Amino acid sequence: MKKVTGIGGIFFKCQDPAQVREWYKTHLGLDTNPYGASFAWRDDADPTKQGSTQWSPFAETSTYFEPSAKEFMINYRVENLEALVAQLRTEGVTILDEIEASEYGKFVHILDPEGNKIELWEPADDAG
Repeated sequence: MKKVTGIGGIFFKCQDPAQVREWYKTHLGLDTNPYGASFAWRDDADPTKQGSTQWSPFAETSTYFEPSAKEFMINYRVENLEALVAQLRTEGVTILDEIEASEYGKFVHILDPEGNKIELWEPADDAG
């Protein structure tokens, strides 16, 4: 079973997300919005499939990364999230929540051995 298929996003804490987004827009040309920036790409094996990778600064007071004390979180794109979560449970991986479905796809959070919170994302067909 294929597990991770790519990076869905990089999320990090900072003192002033609006200022950071503006700095990256001004100096590095990122097309930012209130959520950060999204990088579109095409699947190498099937160029008709488009995907995206999200870059998002969060306020340093955000609790979204908890229980991790780290200032970053990586979102990994996956296939068949339900089967992957079932397999991870049998392997003793800490699953932090139940699978949540949204218009963007399905999400769940796990911890790695060093306590880094990881977001697993199975994109909806049209979510990229």
